[in-house]
Amino acid sequence: MRAVYNPKKSEQPSRTDRIDFGSGAHTTRSLDTALQTLTSVCVYSDYLYYSPLGHFHYGSHPYRLARYIFLGPAAGDEPIKLGIFAAVSGDEPEGVQALVEFLLRLDLEPARGRGYQIFAYPVVNPTGFEDGTHTTRRGHDLLKELWNGSRQPEAYYVERELGVLQFHGIIHLRSNAESNVLEARVASRVLHAALAEPALKAASKFLPATKGEKIIPAATAGRNRYEEGLGNPAELKPAPFEITLETPRKAPPELQAKATVAALNSIIEEYRPFLAARQNI
Repeated sequence: MRAVYNPKKSEQPSRTDRIDFGSGAHTTRSLDTALQTLTSVCVYSDYLYYSPLGHFHYGSHPYRLARYIFLGPAAGDEPIKLGIFAAVSGDEPEGVQALVEFLLRLDLEPARGRGYQIFAYPVVNPTGFEDGTHTTRRGHDLLKELWNGSRQPEAYYVERELGVLQFHGIIHLRSNAESNVLEARVASRVLHAALAEPALKAASKFLPATKGEKIIPAATAGRNRYEEGLGNPAELKPAPFEITLETPRKAPPELQAKATVAALNSIIEEYRPFLAARQNI
């Protein structure tokens, strides 16, 4: 068990720092700056843990995929495991800030996450994030690399996490330069009604949200995946639910973060009763 240390308030890292990630393509960003507040909070937290994934290199520079684990208070039954992924495309940094803020707020109000184990991956594409590019520094689109026999380390680690941890649900945070509204895309009407619709309603306090359903059709090319999805129903049994939350990149970054945090809070609030209802059918 980790030793408990109660530092003076002045010693604890600020949880209110907002990071300017810049915007547009080819914007140089600092990976350490983006995650330093969250990593520092993990040192003192009773609920948040920093547990990075294995090493890989780009040239002589070493990288590790950052992973943060929130272990909520026990709820008396099997924990619900969620995986939340951001910056799979390196030129979409908005989800990074939102995921950082979501975890920091959850650490301050852990009862919101009662019965949950949340595995968060704020920067899946670290070189693309640093360079401000959609692809990795080697030019690979990670969404196309997943479940496609890829030898790219980022794709390997995401596939391994999804396969080993057997999440109940996957949430993918994205942004769209062409959109003016927040969208939530799912693979079924049941999920839309139970999770996506309440999430959009919560987020609409900060940003306009799309009207109607956004059902993601099954992908073609024989991969048995959902378009733009991270999971693969053919490989993951039982297949987790998957939601893509996409903010309008033109909106102010602080509003994108607030809307995403509201949507994520709604999902973790709504999923437990939804799961209980399905088990009692």
